[in-house]
Amino acid sequence: MRRSTAWLVFCAVTALLSVLFIWPLSKVVAGGFWVDGHFTLRYLFGVFENPIYIEGLFNSLKIALGTTGLAMVVALPLAWIANQFDFRGKTAFSALVLVPMILPPFVGAIGFQQMFGTYGMVNELFGLGARDWLGGGQYLGVVLLQTLALYPILYLNAVAALANIDPAMDEAAANLGCTRIRRFFRITLPLMMPGLFAGGTLIFIWSFTELGTPLIMNYTRCASVQVYDSLKEIGTNPFPYALVSVMLASSVGLYAISKWLFGGQTYAMQSKASTQTAVRSLSGWRALLAALPFALVTGLALLPHLGVVLTSFATPGSWYQNVLPSSFTGGNYIEALGHDMTISSIRNSLLFSSLAVGFDIVVGIAIAFVVVRSTIRVRGVLDALSMIPLAVPGLVMAFGFLAVSSWLSNLKGVSNMDWWPQVVDVRTNPTLFLVLAYSVRRLPYMVRSAVAGLQQTSVTFEEAAWNLGASPAHTLRRITLPLILANLIAGTLLTFAFSMLEVSDSLMLAQQADYMPITKAIFELFQLLGTGKHVAAALGVWAMAFLTATLVGSSLLLGKKLGAVFRV
Repeated sequence: MRRSTAWLVFCAVTALLSVLFIWPLSKVVAGGFWVDGHFTLRYLFGVFENPIYIEGLFNSLKIALGTTGLAMVVALPLAWIANQFDFRGKTAFSALVLVPMILPPFVGAIGFQQMFGTYGMVNELFGLGARDWLGGGQYLGVVLLQTLALYPILYLNAVAALANIDPAMDEAAANLGCTRIRRFFRITLPLMMPGLFAGGTLIFIWSFTELGTPLIMNYTRCASVQVYDSLKEIGTNPFPYALVSVMLASSVGLYAISKWLFGGQTYAMQSKASTQTAVRSLSGWRALLAALPFALVTGLALLPHLGVVLTSFATPGSWYQNVLPSSFTGGNYIEALGHDMTISSIRNSLLFSSLAVGFDIVVGIAIAFVVVRSTIRVRGVLDALSMIPLAVPGLVMAFGFLAVSSWLSNLKGVSNMDWWPQVVDVRTNPTLFLVLAYSVRRLPYMVRSAVAGLQQTSVTFEEAAWNLGASPAHTLRRITLPLILANLIAGTLLTFAFSMLEVSDSLMLAQQADYMPITKAIFELFQLLGTGKHVAAALGVWAMAFLTATLVGSSLLLGKKLGAVFRV
């Protein structure tokens, strides 16, 4: 890539991301600290003086710590076993580990409540009466649900980190008499720390500001739900801005502390996975013992999915104080596909996600070329800027776009024009800001996929085309893009799927029924009396099938590179 072209792309993309990313965040911060033209700390102090806000922040922190810690306990042993041993069924179990990612946690909460609720399957199966497994505050249910949905992210990063460790270091320690357990804690774990930090940070930030799961589980005393409940006060009350600013500062601060504690130490290796780790083949009872953790975790992780599927087929009112529904019907799917809210939500999600994918393909490829094919010194800055949206809570980004929309809607000179509210006011039409929110939030997936493709493709093919007189545009179209097409397809699938099933942005920005995406429709249907829960479950099954196909396709195309998509 020519140096002048690289600088042009760098400046253009940096300016674009500043408008779409930095500006919304700055509006959030300004809303809580700049009131009536004056800087004030009154509302920031007010957040910490309000016991309800303090309780919400503390509960959100508990959710994040609990989810990240439990995900570490689940994912790390599985990754180590998969790296060290070979046994019958290992390939199938390794694929099943990723299955929990096919269901958004807040959809899984529907089935989870049906199975572990007071009159759910577990109590009836074991004759335990009306025992409340989820607890009055629902905290354990939220943590367990999010862990079962998010631990694959940590598993993918742990497997990739183990694959990059030079086995010679472990072998040298073994020759000196170091035991397997001691080698793990003294050699393997420190070398894995960057990968664990990457996956753990993403899970922590994700769970710290998760909105859908606490809403469905009725865990309302947490910061994300408090922000959601304060949407009606946006533009008039600075307290919600101050609370969101505290959440943003908490996420960034905790990220920095974690990086200092766990991500700051790096260890040099003479080679990076130059040889494969010697995998020990197991048979008999040893193979069963190695497969047991995978079977237990997968079985537990699939319980919410099973609950959603059974609820979607259950006749309303037939699954109460029964192990299984007493009668089944396909009417829930017919009603789901025929419901006015469902049809429009599917159409809206397809439109919003397609536009976001188009934006991310263009911007993602441009960023990848600067990062991989250019020699400008600041290319790493652009790479980091494109990945920062993974480290910023989706709830904060959604609130930032709401603040921008509120400001633009009141802009003097154009606010009275008939077409202006249709474009910039989310209360009238949220299309613009939903597309922008999806684009910014999922841009890292496309960037990482394109970067992986360019890194695997030799630049000599492009140089040969240039030497034969091909223009850069012709070379890009005929040589480069076909060679990285598999990676681009994987990035497109991930961007499209996770945009379709985005929760925080959809719940907060879509305030009109005509513009609801599918996740907002599921949430609204769940709250309806009668068949609402069953119709919402039927939509959840559709989402499961859609995301299953996406993840399987992306995994086949990216292989072990898939883990790099889910890291900060």
